[in-house]
Amino acid sequence: MAASAEEARAAAAQWLLWDKLSEVHGKPDPVLPLQLGPSREAMPEAGFDSQIFASRVRIATLISHQKIVTKRKNPKTSEMVKQLVADGNTEELQQCFGSRMEFGTAGLRAAMGPGTSRMNDLTIIQTTQGFCRYLEKSFSDLKKKGVVIGYDARAHPPSGGSSNRFARLAATTFISQGVPVYLFSGITPTPFVPYTVTHLKLSAGIMITASHNPKQDNGYKVYWENGSQIIAPHDKGIAHAIEENLEPWPQAWDDSLVDTSSLLHDPYSSINKDYLKDIQKHCFHRNINKETKLKFVHTSVHGVGHEFVQSAFKAFDFSPPFAVPEQKEPDPEFPTVKYPNPEEGKGVLTLSFALAEKEGARIILANDPDADRLAVAEKQQSGEWKVFSGNELGALLGWWIFTCWKNKNRDPGAIKDIYMLSSTVSSKILRAIALKEGFHFEETLTGFKWMGNRAKQLIDQGKTVLFAFEEAIGYMCSPVVLDKDGVSAAVIAAEMSSFLATKNVSLSQQLKNIYNEYGYHVTEASYFICYDQKIIKELFEKLRNYDGKSTYPKTCGRFSVSGVRDLTTGYDSNQSDKKAVLPTSKSSQMITFTFNNGCVATMRTSGTEPKIKYYAELCAPPGNSDFEKLKKELDELVNAIEKYFFEPEKNNLQSKPE
Repeated sequence: MAASAEEARAAAAQWLLWDKLSEVHGKPDPVLPLQLGPSREAMPEAGFDSQIFASRVRIATLISHQKIVTKRKNPKTSEMVKQLVADGNTEELQQCFGSRMEFGTAGLRAAMGPGTSRMNDLTIIQTTQGFCRYLEKSFSDLKKKGVVIGYDARAHPPSGGSSNRFARLAATTFISQGVPVYLFSGITPTPFVPYTVTHLKLSAGIMITASHNPKQDNGYKVYWENGSQIIAPHDKGIAHAIEENLEPWPQAWDDSLVDTSSLLHDPYSSINKDYLKDIQKHCFHRNINKETKLKFVHTSVHGVGHEFVQSAFKAFDFSPPFAVPEQKEPDPEFPTVKYPNPEEGKGVLTLSFALAEKEGARIILANDPDADRLAVAEKQQSGEWKVFSGNELGALLGWWIFTCWKNKNRDPGAIKDIYMLSSTVSSKILRAIALKEGFHFEETLTGFKWMGNRAKQLIDQGKTVLFAFEEAIGYMCSPVVLDKDGVSAAVIAAEMSSFLATKNVSLSQQLKNIYNEYGYHVTEASYFICYDQKIIKELFEKLRNYDGKSTYPKTCGRFSVSGVRDLTTGYDSNQSDKKAVLPTSKSSQMITFTFNNGCVATMRTSGTEPKIKYYAELCAPPGNSDFEKLKKELDELVNAIEKYFFEPEKNNLQSKPE
């Protein structure tokens, strides 16, 4: 009796996995107790789908290859694969082996585990081999300069993967090819890697981190010789080189090289010392810091930041901040928070609020797990806590850093060489300050890879880049790090708070002063979660064909649209030639709408998370101080954008968790 189509497909998948693995091992593997089901001859009669069959062949072949190269190397990933096969979990096998991680400008970021779509020993080796070959082609002096590698505290016991393990394997790859490696001997903040690249004049840097992603994730972040994250065409060049170097090199797995090679250097102590010395150039009120009665609480949210923020406070002559005891030690499980991301707001800061109340602290400073971001909260006179948005803290830090520069530089002609930067989805408050004060402001595409590279170009032209920020609580307060840096931002925010306290002014009051002087910039940002790429693409395509082919929305509820910029297609209705000025990318979705009331709203996909983000800002000229009226209008517009542009019910989108 012939099997049904579904039975045949299931049996074929199981047989094929067993058959291919048997080819590798030479005989059936006793740990793979598969039921073979119908015979091969029965499959065509059951209407077996050749496309599914081919897909299973590919999965089985990939599994076979991974098992060969990981056998006796990392038994944990092999055992995970065997268990998936034994359980007949073809869906998970498809996710693990059905595709390869794509290397982009953000490097790699994925869950740790077995397979070509996961972060594991093999994919780290393959990625580093490709990166090494690409660097060899790019720099004739690579074997003289070398690379730096840092890592955070992430670990995934089921697969044996960890940031430390991946960093050692990456170091092994370079050392095996005669390339000097500066491998930090302990966990370190992400900004220390770009700092080391420029400080030691190295060819490149690698940071093993998944920043604030869920605990099962890890990542591989790459910096170029200029100390900035890579941009095109390096991403495609590295990706191509990875594909050409998939077979592990002879010494790829021998991480004992890290312990014995003369090419291995540990920059931990010297970089710590030099970094602290460099950021002290931004300490302008040491006496106030010494004497301040203002108390601070700091949390590293189970990440790497504790030790480094304590050291930065000491370098600025502050008393040490109170550290949240449950969160100060690195813990890859992130046991006290649902999301290890202070950008999520008050939910992540519950323990910080409790400690601040106990110690009488008024300011809370929170880093994300790799310490490149900073959130700040302040206790209000009402007793409530205000968590500043990324845009609000950007306004405060931008004002503070410019004020400190202006007080130190009395030459009126010097301002012509001063610049500040922010990303296109961030508040335009720096533009308003620049217009009134006379310095230059530029906006870039989203992400510090763009701001870092632009800052380096300006510095090379003899300009001074005082500050750059993005609304996702990322701040570059010193050009010694051409990336966001939560350590320097934390101590500079502390000095700003202490100085204002001597004037009996809170951060909230100073923010209002800034808006009164330069104009209110009311912002709102949030996101929807969506795991289905098809739905995401359809959502954005509908916006591009709203009232017929190639027509964008003309209204959103009662609000009229006056302009559209689409950085996916390169369209900009406000340009005479209809072509966008900023660089475009077809690999990500990003549309900005300008409304007749002056509001600007952007919808975009995230490069590292399953999110569709939106950002809205309503700018008012100086003198218009009716904040509540502006906020009410912005809220109404945001609600309309969610209802008409996102259509969350129709598209099955998950709202941001509370």
